[in-house]
Order: sequence, then C-alpha cells, then structure tokens
Amino acid sequence: MELDVFVIGGVGVDTIVRVPGLPLPETETIHVEPVETYVGHTGHGVALGCHLLGLQAGLADVIGDDAEGRRIRQLYDDLRMPLHVVLHPSGTRRSVNLVDLDGRRVALYDARQPAGLRVDPDLWRTNVVRARHVHVSIMDFARDALSDALAADCTISTDLHDWDGRNDYHKDFATAADIVFVSTSALPDDAVEWIFDNGRAEVVVAMAGADGSYLHVRGEEPEHLPAVELPDRPVVDTNGAGDAYVAAFLARRLDGVSWYDAAHAGSVAGAWACGSPGTHTDLITAEDLAVRSRTLG
Repeated sequence: MELDVFVIGGVGVDTIVRVPGLPLPETETIHVEPVETYVGHTGHGVALGCHLLGLQAGLADVIGDDAEGRRIRQLYDDLRMPLHVVLHPSGTRRSVNLVDLDGRRVALYDARQPAGLRVDPDLWRTNVVRARHVHVSIMDFARDALSDALAADCTISTDLHDWDGRNDYHKDFATAADIVFVSTSALPDDAVEWIFDNGRAEVVVAMAGADGSYLHVRGEEPEHLPAVELPDRPVVDTNGAGDAYVAAFLARRLDGVSWYDAAHAGSVAGAWACGSPGTHTDLITAEDLAVRSRTLG
C-alpha cells in the first residue's frame, strides 16, 4: 500500500486533568473531574488527523513493551492504520496535561527515552520511499530519518513546537523540511528568516493559538489568518489543536490547493479540535472540513 503521509516519531499516552484554573492554587488537595487517559502526542495527532481526512497515513516510532505501548498498538490495529515500532526498555512516552476551564493547558511531558537514542533505520526506510509526504516529529532518533526522506525526493514537514530560534536541537529539522510549523510562544522575530536563509523551506507556518496563525511563504509578505470560531463548538480543550492544524494543512496541500487555502483548512481543523475534551478524541473529517470551510469562506 502506498502512503500519502508517513509520520516518523511522536506517539504516546496523555493523561488529562481538568483543573479549576492555571496556575494551580497553593493548596494540598484540589478536587477535579474524572481523570482520563488517551493515546496522543504530536505525531499520532498528525497521523490520525490525516487518516480521518481520507488519506492513507502511517506512523513509525519507538515505544515500550508496556501497557501504554500495547494500548497504542491495539488502537492502530482497530483503525487499520500502518504502525511500525521498535520496543525500547525505557518505555512509552507519557504526558500529564492540566487543562483549565477555558481550555488552556500546561503539559508535563515525560519523554523517557535517553538522549542520543538511535535505532535501526529500517524502521522508516521502506515506507519513506513509498510515501508522498513525510512528517518528521522532533524526536531525537527521528533526525536520522531526514537524510533518507531527502534522498527519497518526497516532501517533508516538521513541527518545531515552542522553539526559541536558538536551540541547536531543532535546527536539523528546521533546515531539512519543505514545510515548517512552529509555535509563536517563544519565537524571536528573526527565526523565520533564519529558517529561510539556512534551510530549504518553501513555507513556515507560525501558530499563535487564539491569535490565529501567520503564513510565511518564501519570497512573499507574511499573511495573518485570524483564529476561526465555531459557535456550536466552543473551546473546551486546546490539546491537539496544533496537530489538527498540521494534518488539515498537509491534506489540503496534497490536494493541490494554495498555501493560504491549506492554512485556512488548518485553522478550521484546529478550532474543531478545541471543541472536544481530551486529546485527539474528535478530529475533523474530510466532509466536515469541506462544509465548514465553505461556510467560513
């Protein structure tokens, strides 16, 4: 089976704790709603989002031979999505996400796997050469996949998340990708220019949460896309909104639409994701994306 999108890295398990406010009050005990656990993390969000948008999507990653890893494998079996894994004794990545009443979150990320972890490149090589597009999450082991994706002559994307424009860890990903997503939360003014000057990116999408996103196309003036509001889906949880944006952007771009239209689709998908509690519990489908995009213009 050929793949439209092959994601390398970034699946784990999220525990969601809904709290009355952030930061937490200084008290010994806080009563909260029932605590829920979901398969999540950034690579999974992109792969699942693309799958629900009608693409053939698969994922490769390093997980543990533990309850969390078995839960991930069972989910991908149930979804009939290709999953290729290496089992590592450090276990499956986890995150505890605190979410307040306005949907804002603080993520306590347990990466688990040791710095400098390297795996057999056969984990991804067979699928890279038969994929239209490869999305590489910023897992340390995944940086070794960048050269194989470049050699396969497929398009590449990455999400740098809260990169500060200086941390060397992110630079391999930033310079290898054709499409770079990044949060504005710590981004300095010169970071986008650095990516264009030092990498091969055609476009950089700076995601700014409630302020929308900023579309930077090489050689063009940046455009601001305001955040989309869906009155029937008010914000309850921002977990996974960025991953939903990335998935819809990639899906529409692979359909051949303009960069702007792809970004607009991402905005709609991100807003949709914010309207459900938990991580990746209700990502937008192709039908709903088409309807909402037409309605919003």
